[in-house]
Amino acid sequence: MASRASEQDLTLVTVPSPKRGLREGEIALPRGSVTAQAGLLVLDKPQGRTSHDLVAAVRRLAATKKVGHAGTLDPLATGVLVLGIGQATKLLTYVVGADKTYEATIRLGASTITDDAEGEVTAAAGAENLSLAQIEAGIAQLRGEIMQVPSAVSAIKINGKRSYARVRAGETVELAARPVTIHRFEILSDIETQQLEDGVTVQDLKVLVECSSGTYIRALARDLGEALGCGGHLTQLRRTQVGPFTLADAKTLPELAQAVSEDNEAEAPQGLQTLSLDEACGRYFPTRPVGEELKDLRYGRPISRSNLSGVVAAQDDSGHTVALIEDRGKYARPVYVIDPA
Repeated sequence: MASRASEQDLTLVTVPSPKRGLREGEIALPRGSVTAQAGLLVLDKPQGRTSHDLVAAVRRLAATKKVGHAGTLDPLATGVLVLGIGQATKLLTYVVGADKTYEATIRLGASTITDDAEGEVTAAAGAENLSLAQIEAGIAQLRGEIMQVPSAVSAIKINGKRSYARVRAGETVELAARPVTIHRFEILSDIETQQLEDGVTVQDLKVLVECSSGTYIRALARDLGEALGCGGHLTQLRRTQVGPFTLADAKTLPELAQAVSEDNEAEAPQGLQTLSLDEACGRYFPTRPVGEELKDLRYGRPISRSNLSGVVAAQDDSGHTVALIEDRGKYARPVYVIDPA
């Protein structure tokens, strides 16, 4: 079994079938010898894999079925994917709503059915006459609080069926616009002009987007192209941050597989290492020390108000998070008791 693989060599991380074994460029995922510590795992998602693929891989590495993710990334996309393991899966309800940061490449001059490079081109008007001033003006219209229509080829359910499944079945899908907030939308480098094989001239711009949860970067590319009258779609997407969790926290699957292989050979295996519940809660939520009311919290009883906005991590004297609480009326009430009596 190959235990190491560079990102360039890695085409698939998988558990090989006994009938076919490993193909070139694949590595086998070892199964963890003990269940991983409950906590959050920040993964650097590779291109071409679905978020579900990554959850399945980590279930094997962590030796537990209790793994979930805080918001999907398209197969085209790479970067920060926050996973919860064990008890920490209950934290994902809150992490999924965090603001996110992306670096992306938008191609102006052509539209696709999926609003990204994975779909067939539906129109190619070209963008050779667009000026930087026009592009900047188009971007300015998409900053702040806007109403965005999600991409039709998305995982949104319509009467119980995924939107992308309806599109692929030949149905015409019209999704309702929803409010999102674009905190930043900026061009990162010089715009590249190039001519495609069919002679159409397009312009590629690398952008930085900071946005609220629920924003579709593909839809931003589409809407910018429509505003400029030339069409547009996404060709690259990398998520660099989810809330306080960044690429600096992230591990790749080959790194995790190597760590688990080494752990399995240790005399006292520790399991897949994660951001502990205490560390994850301390980084993501405002914190409040709790003294004499600690016993009440452990029994799920309300305590005095925190006078802090939103969900708060209630901690004991050692910094251990006992519960997540939220002010409701005259009291702070536990919404999740992490360490009950």
